[in-house]
Amino acid sequence: MLPSDSHVHTEWSWDCLAGSMTASCRKAVDLGLRSIAFTEHTDFTAWLIPPEAIPTMPGKYREMVRDDGTLLPPPLDVAGYLSCVEECRSRFPGLRVLSGLELGEPHWHSAKVKEVLRGGAFDRVLGSVHSLRDGPHALVVERLHGIRGPDELLRDYLAEALAMVEGSDAFEVLGHLDYPVRAWPAGAGPFEPGPFEEHFRAVLRALAAGGRVLEINTAVPLDAVIVRWWRDCGGKWISFGSDAHEPDEVARDFARMGALAEGCGFVPGRDGGDFWRRG
Repeated sequence: MLPSDSHVHTEWSWDCLAGSMTASCRKAVDLGLRSIAFTEHTDFTAWLIPPEAIPTMPGKYREMVRDDGTLLPPPLDVAGYLSCVEECRSRFPGLRVLSGLELGEPHWHSAKVKEVLRGGAFDRVLGSVHSLRDGPHALVVERLHGIRGPDELLRDYLAEALAMVEGSDAFEVLGHLDYPVRAWPAGAGPFEPGPFEEHFRAVLRALAAGGRVLEINTAVPLDAVIVRWWRDCGGKWISFGSDAHEPDEVARDFARMGALAEGCGFVPGRDGGDFWRRG
């Protein structure tokens, strides 16, 4: 049986152009998943968009760019989103449908994060770093490739991830720890985690000390050596996330990554539908 997908986006996430909660549930049922978590983007960081990039953006995103050249994502419609979750729970009674959020840089926005968390009951809350500060502005990580070398960028990213783990208790699951690898420059050669071991381990030790959960995000599958480091650092729990932004991406590559997790000493949760645990 495939692991549960604990990181899925739908039409309720501001950056989801082809998302559908109903269709994602149907896909999960077709795959035989026991549960799915809809962790919608909840971002409070305004990102600087280079002027030359604006004309190439989809119209929906261009409209979000403000006069100062920054893009501030719109707030999540919590009431509408939770109503849709309840509708899917009713339509798919054999599927465990979890509500959730993916908080971007929650340690930068603690007051706003607390406010949105008071707005509803969320079953699964992820914390993620999508951007880094560059002078007075924040830029999404993908746009920092080329401004910073890939090695420097990854070290800076991991330092920010550590600051998030240590500076925010608003989330349970750490999302896509290897996020900069998604845009790793071809000219830099294949990504190898070894040179960054101590930087990864610093984040993993802090995460484990808080009893929290490491995500294996399959948008770019997490390297097995990082999963082994997680176990070495005392990590007890693993979550699997497709980071799907359209229904066909639900549980992508989960069979292979489930086998990888088992090879690193983790086993399915007792009910088969929740976090995997240290074996």
